[in-house]
Amino acid sequence: MGGVAGGRLATAVTAAGGLGMVGMGSVATRELLQTQLQHVQGMFGIGLVDWVMRNEAGLLEDALAARPALLSVSFGTDWSWVDKARDAGIPTVTQVYDGLGARQASDAGIDIVVARGSEGGGHGDAKLATLPLLDDVLDAVSVPVLAGGGIASARSLAAVLAAGASGAWVGTRLAACAEGLASASSRQAMIAARATDTAVTRVFDIAKGLPWPAHYPSRVLTNDFVVRWAGHEEALASDRPASAELAASIVAQDHRVAPITAGQSVGMIHDEASVGEVIEQMCAGAEKLLTGWGS
Repeated sequence: MGGVAGGRLATAVTAAGGLGMVGMGSVATRELLQTQLQHVQGMFGIGLVDWVMRNEAGLLEDALAARPALLSVSFGTDWSWVDKARDAGIPTVTQVYDGLGARQASDAGIDIVVARGSEGGGHGDAKLATLPLLDDVLDAVSVPVLAGGGIASARSLAAVLAAGASGAWVGTRLAACAEGLASASSRQAMIAARATDTAVTRVFDIAKGLPWPAHYPSRVLTNDFVVRWAGHEEALASDRPASAELAASIVAQDHRVAPITAGQSVGMIHDEASVGEVIEQMCAGAEKLLTGWGS
């Protein structure tokens, strides 16, 4: 949720009964974190990308100093940050993609794991869909497990809770809310998109020169740039005009080329409801479904 989950979105999620996360993505800096923390009210969490955190000296320390209710660090295998968070009294969470990864995280002292299925938007190891992954992870660990990927409605929330998840890690649905940092044109594109309009790709990371590991591609809305360069990633890496075109399109918000991160749950988004409305509809609807099944 880097570039989308700023302080205003985090505040709105917490006010609606969830725990809002301030998401620091691929281009996170200490200055960007401080800017977004100025907009936070109430409880909040902070999410960091492991390799970005290690390249930006002081970012982890700043995150800990902000005293978040939860610290999320994903996309790495060095768990030294966990002890620093524990020493600061801050609970920890990380995304996992199979039962083995969940056990490794739990053994490292992680307090909560997110079973992030391949349906999810943004970066992740696209091994398993959410429900098979959730089953695998729940069998593997005793720590609380949150389900992420494809959860944007009362039905999908009820499904993962019924399957044993302790809660849901929601991204795409909240990215379409006006409280987030996404542009109006990005939000409208998500509202218009179908569930089948996404693709898992590395082309944007390659064109931007971002050092994402190859096993962490990103799920985005399919556009002309994805179609043009899919299968030609090696050529793209040295194509300066393509990189310049992408950079210019991002500035111009031309989404025929510029990326929009979204998971397969994008097809469940039909309006630009507020965060409070989204969470109320999801939770009230899920409660009704779960109560009905119980009877």
